[in-house]
Amino acid sequence: MTIDPEIAEFLAVMKKRWAEHPPFDTLSFPEQRAVSEAVRAHWTVGGPVMAETFERSFDVGAGELRVRIYRPEGVAVPAPALVYLHGGGFTLFSIDTHDRLMREYAAAGGFAVVGVDYPLSPEHQHPVALDRIEALMLWLKDHGATLGIDAARLAMGGDSAGANLSIATTLRLRERGEQALVRAILSNYGYFTPEVSDDAEARFGGPGSIMDRAEARSYYVNYLADWDAGVRDPFACPILADLDGLPPVMLVIPECDLLTEQSLAMQARLEAAGVATSAQIYAGATHSFLEAMAIAEVARRAIHDGAAFVRKQLA
Repeated sequence: MTIDPEIAEFLAVMKKRWAEHPPFDTLSFPEQRAVSEAVRAHWTVGGPVMAETFERSFDVGAGELRVRIYRPEGVAVPAPALVYLHGGGFTLFSIDTHDRLMREYAAAGGFAVVGVDYPLSPEHQHPVALDRIEALMLWLKDHGATLGIDAARLAMGGDSAGANLSIATTLRLRERGEQALVRAILSNYGYFTPEVSDDAEARFGGPGSIMDRAEARSYYVNYLADWDAGVRDPFACPILADLDGLPPVMLVIPECDLLTEQSLAMQARLEAAGVATSAQIYAGATHSFLEAMAIAEVARRAIHDGAAFVRKQLA
């Protein structure tokens, strides 16, 4: 496997920007987040201009959340919407690091996007973020129109840890009998379990990689208050869950990623459960490749494909 040249350029720029800051393991979690925001700010500029963008911070029933709503040109109110959960290993990133990605989805799909700043670990461990995201979805069901959102046409999506939280939230809603609230799930290079195989580490991890097994595991260490119980909890590790009754799912899978094996395993489990599943492998792509949309055609194509999937399911 060969990394796409435009993705290689993205990784080189990222490596250079990381090198401008102190070693990550010497920083506190707030300092790590500040550095992460600074490193990724380069990739958030430009992109589509929205007809309307606004934020709200409020308690939706399980604690406060900040949300940012993007409505693209030509989309009537109330609008169908993708509720998007950023990645970052449950520990890093925000709606600011993913601002352009969410605008790109809104513009490409012709739907609103609701970006969610959920509480981060280890200060807020599982299931705090999940509780608040579930409460947000239930709040949107009854009050979405106050934000210009059509509660009858909602999808969920996210990248890495955000994909985990999207599936876990939908599973939670299914347990409440509210599975119809989510009409589709977009899973971008999902992180579904701390288990990473030796083969994946040998091929895609190690020194100089965008993410190795030790780093990936550290995020779950941050996320889980009780390791032994957490690694068996299907709402923390949705690869273990009964997936029956989930809405259609699209899996965006980079070819050259430590977590590719997890998306492939999730695909098999979804299909075995009878869930309408589409999976697309993007040659030469790595973890986080969607953030390279400004310079990488493969990222733009994957965003377009994901937006088309969501648009079709919300039609």
